[in-house]
Amino acid sequence: MSAPEVEAIVLVSGGLDSCVALAWAQRQGWRLRALHVSYGQRTEARERAAYEAIADYYQIPASRRLCTSVQYLARIGGSSLTDPSLPVETADLGRSSIPSTYVPFRNTHLLTIAASWAEVVGVNRIVIGAVEADSSGYPDCTRGYYDAFNTLLRVAAARGPIQVETPLIDMRKADIVRLGYELGAPLHLTWSCYKDTVRACGVCDSCALRLRGFAEAGLADPIEYAASPLGRNDSP
Repeated sequence: MSAPEVEAIVLVSGGLDSCVALAWAQRQGWRLRALHVSYGQRTEARERAAYEAIADYYQIPASRRLCTSVQYLARIGGSSLTDPSLPVETADLGRSSIPSTYVPFRNTHLLTIAASWAEVVGVNRIVIGAVEADSSGYPDCTRGYYDAFNTLLRVAAARGPIQVETPLIDMRKADIVRLGYELGAPLHLTWSCYKDTVRACGVCDSCALRLRGFAEAGLADPIEYAASPLGRNDSP
């Protein structure tokens, strides 16, 4: 008797890490669903467009996609990603404090939506491209956080076991870039910038981490940047 088919919900923001996580899940041979959650962020429409392009690339049908919103996080505020009165800092990859772009408890809101959907459709895997080793230091991107969330799922899920998979959690950005190339992930469709929607700013934390990852991997980033803290400038 063959093993039962594994089905997974992948959280796809439209960024580099979530795209590679989706590619990783696809490589496992799992049947995929793609979840996108907006929260009133500055680049909400651009990230949604990237999500749709990535889901199209992997031929995930509309019936297996879910786009929803937790706009109340913007009303709660407290993050420069959702409050336009707060400036998004220029990248400082040596910073020890948590930057203003942290959205309090964001991943908990996203994961609970994924868990609710998983219970309804009978899925037992949730995949998220969270990264601890090479990130901005958000507390909901740590291995300890996901261990705790999986403990919660073991007691909270009424319809069978559900587990969150974090395949990138211990990887540096350069390794994620290399893995993306190895898996044939459509990195040219991704969007990571916190601020801009036409050309990536190149100077926010997310752009800087991405640019450093590509540079350390020795590979060219396929998206355009207005400027770069690493000295690259893509202006015409």
